[in-house]
Amino acid sequence: MKKDGELTKDGEPKRHGELTRDGELKRDEVLKRDEELKRDEELKRDGERAPARPRRADARRNEVTLLEAAAAAFVASGVEAPVRDIAARAGVGTATIYRHFPTRADLIIAVYRHQVEACAEAGPTLLASALTPYDALRRWIDLFVDFLTTKHGLAAALHSDQAGFDALHGYFLDRLVPVCAGLLDAATEAGEVRSGLSAYELMRGVGNLCIGAENDPRYDARRLVGLLVTGLGRDADVP
Repeated sequence: MKKDGELTKDGEPKRHGELTRDGELKRDEVLKRDEELKRDEELKRDGERAPARPRRADARRNEVTLLEAAAAAFVASGVEAPVRDIAARAGVGTATIYRHFPTRADLIIAVYRHQVEACAEAGPTLLASALTPYDALRRWIDLFVDFLTTKHGLAAALHSDQAGFDALHGYFLDRLVPVCAGLLDAATEAGEVRSGLSAYELMRGVGNLCIGAENDPRYDARRLVGLLVTGLGRDADVP
């Protein structure tokens, strides 16, 4: 091996790091490679997460599709709706349902939480987009009625897990009572509904009207709830 400072075959002084017969890398090539590696590491740190976001977003969208399909099946057939029917609504195989939700209780609880969040998020959206606060309240109560079909099957699905049921019920109240209160207060301030009724009372009344509705085709809970909400209006002929 030639040492630095020796002459090359052409008689020129050998530069430090130049490739020798032994295959040593030139210093400038080593530095260039180091710079490339450093840039790769920076790109990895700064940009590696970006492709992951769409994957996570896709996974979340797929889960939402399953939950919405299950919710629709529960509204149509109750919480004992066959898994194959839910899978067909979602456009997937039954194995996909079981992979995400190993038990029916897991699925019902997930649908329950999803619908609670959907109801909670719908309140401000409806208030901003509806013609009047009273109209927003009506439309929100319609969503709430759909949700209650799932809620009434929850206790049976959880069987003896009373603590789990109580925790979910507390979550339900914490998320939805304030939303209903905001809609009711807005309608009251606009002079569209009678004052003196709390959001909890209204939700409790709607809930009681919906009990058993999923098991009795002769009973139209939505119609009765509609009469209740109409009775809230200041123009309603109620003493």
